[in-house]
Amino acid sequence: MTAHDPTAAPALRTLVVIPTYNELEALPGTLDRLRAAVPDAHVLIADDASPDGTGDLADRRAAEDDAVHVLHRAGKEGLGPAYLAGFRWGLERGYEVLVEMDADASHRPEQLPRILGAIAAGADLAIGSRWVRGGRVYDWPLHRLLLSRGANIYTRAALGLPVRDATAGFRAYRAPLLTSLMAEPVASHGYCFQVDMTRRSAALDADIREVPIDFDERVEGVSKMSGAIVKEALVRVTVWGAQRRAQQLLGLLRYRGPR
Repeated sequence: MTAHDPTAAPALRTLVVIPTYNELEALPGTLDRLRAAVPDAHVLIADDASPDGTGDLADRRAAEDDAVHVLHRAGKEGLGPAYLAGFRWGLERGYEVLVEMDADASHRPEQLPRILGAIAAGADLAIGSRWVRGGRVYDWPLHRLLLSRGANIYTRAALGLPVRDATAGFRAYRAPLLTSLMAEPVASHGYCFQVDMTRRSAALDADIREVPIDFDERVEGVSKMSGAIVKEALVRVTVWGAQRRAQQLLGLLRYRGPR
């Protein structure tokens, strides 16, 4: 797999799904930048009943802009469930490309055309990658850099993925692939969600391309990442890796047959 960095955005009908929980400070600037960077794309804010008024802000923006939509959810359920609900909303309305993007602008909206360009060039899944040539991370402490790099190296080795940034949350899917991925239950929390979607895409022989991006540490709001999320991801990846090795061994034994 090679990094892909086209400059032109496609004309495919696109929905950017932005999950929110207490993102009142960060969301307005992110929306402004996103609407300027990809004015033809629509935006769905999937809000998990934020107590800080994020949902009300989203409603006001939707009333002012026909390309902004809001999905109000009953309570805080986590990143994966919010994305899956947003994807279902978009697929039901005929969007051809569905994008994941953070509310805090750690994913630079101005770089979304690169990712959409990879989709236009034929990718089924385009991942904004921090760990391919040209990708960069800014203002991260050393322990977080080591955690992310180590997690992705381990995930790639355990699962045999042709992807250097399987935990990345800035990505775009073609609708047919997403429909196939969502036909069965998906591990939906934290890093697990991104890894599970990536490994399932690879298992379906999807065309996966990584696009180098700049990743910025959030300057507004509070990170939702926790030690429990990291631990869950480590356990799940280890289990998935063991299952993969067992399947490989079983296939080898069947190939050799009885002696």
